[in-house]
Amino acid sequence: MESLPDAILQSILSHISNARDVAACNCVSRRWKESTAYTRTLYFPRNSFDNHSVVGESPDNIVRRMISRVVGLEELVVYSPFSASGLASWLSLVGLSLSQLELRMDNHADNQATNEVPSKLDCIGSARNLESLKLWGVLMLHPPKWDVFQNLRTLEIVGAKLEEPALIAVLQLCPYLTRLLLLGCEGIRSISVELPCLEQCKLDFYGLGNCSLLLTSLKLESLEVQGCSWIKVPETKHLRNLTISNSAGKVYMIDFGNLPALEFLSMRAVQWSWDAICKMLKLATEVQHLFMKVEFTGNGHALQPFPEIDFVDFFNNHPKLRKFDIHGAMFAALCQRNSLKHVDPGFVIPCLEEVVITVRSPLNAEQKMSTLESLLKYGKNLRTMVIKILQMKSSHSGVDDFFDEICRFRYMNREIVRIE
Repeated sequence: MESLPDAILQSILSHISNARDVAACNCVSRRWKESTAYTRTLYFPRNSFDNHSVVGESPDNIVRRMISRVVGLEELVVYSPFSASGLASWLSLVGLSLSQLELRMDNHADNQATNEVPSKLDCIGSARNLESLKLWGVLMLHPPKWDVFQNLRTLEIVGAKLEEPALIAVLQLCPYLTRLLLLGCEGIRSISVELPCLEQCKLDFYGLGNCSLLLTSLKLESLEVQGCSWIKVPETKHLRNLTISNSAGKVYMIDFGNLPALEFLSMRAVQWSWDAICKMLKLATEVQHLFMKVEFTGNGHALQPFPEIDFVDFFNNHPKLRKFDIHGAMFAALCQRNSLKHVDPGFVIPCLEEVVITVRSPLNAEQKMSTLESLLKYGKNLRTMVIKILQMKSSHSGVDDFFDEICRFRYMNREIVRIE
């Protein structure tokens, strides 16, 4: 290493980001200490100061000292505890050079955080050239004192307690976002998001599953929503990936524009209203990968099984479907007595290559076996069929016979079918 030119040594050491490693390099020699000044990223793990033994110097000051030695720091990641005053002092040194900032705030359960002046959130405003901001454990009761972030393209907030006006204010101060992630956020009942440049959006609202969402973006390509019962997205012509789930509540209403570019659709929840299911499937005519794990339907509060779904109509309305993940209730709906009543002699499922079926009940075993056979018969390009047996009650009188039939079916079509 000593024989290398300074520029090469600086280039090598600039790839070291862990603060402990950078500190160790500083102790090797004066030349190495001067070279670590050109690192682009500093990362302080959660346990950075667990064995802190430097008398008279706080962790905040150690971070400040290390930051002050770096020329043009571009990325700062701090998972170790820090104070608002410490953060303010760091950003006063490198705020203008930072493009990426990630902080574990750890103040979502801290009542004292509301009395900090300035707050940790307020301090972030001095890093006004940020392109990416990621925050963990945030308490956001009031709008932060920021100017507009002109360059910010990615905003991630994980594990937060939010007030709706504060969140709306934050989004208004980040008007050019292309990627937005709000994960494990509580306190939101209704939110309207209008971001003209947004391309990727993932929203996970913690609570009773009764949030409402209005999202407007002309460039939206990927959307994942968890915890909303009412969803409206009027501009969807570029949307390629869509996931809607609600682990705590019911999906009552969806209102989307046309979905001409949709390739992947995932529908998950204990219950969707039947109107919402029908509307979603009607819009998703171009979908190539469909994942359905909805246990019940019903337009009221009562949990109801799926009504009958015509096998031929379903696949005719989704001609580009290549992969189909189908769970209990939807599979049962396709297996009703009349689902295969109107099969035209020329009917084929043209693009289907893989189907994953989760079976939970031996009821209507004859119709279910007929549906499995029809998928093989009409799926001319089918290469893989996975049959998953999940939580089937062994006490049912027909369960052994049904499983024997599935095993026989698998044996007769062992190049395509497998059982899990």
